[in-house]
Amino acid sequence: MKNPSTTPIANQTRTQVTKRTPDVQEQIRVRAYALYEQRGEEGREVEDWLQAESEITQQQAKTLAA
Repeated sequence: MKNPSTTPIANQTRTQVTKRTPDVQEQIRVRAYALYEQRGEEGREVEDWLQAESEITQQQAKTLAA
């Protein structure tokens, strides 16, 4: 099965999101911190950031598709 991140549509969405506004980065930062607080342990900042980035990216993609 192909990796979904290499499909043209996924790349287009990723490119659109890569051009982040300060507001989007703030949303990611706030969500990453919330994930950290929920878990209550340090040392997984990159995981938190990537998960937050994924969630916010998916939300934006749904908004763009609507």
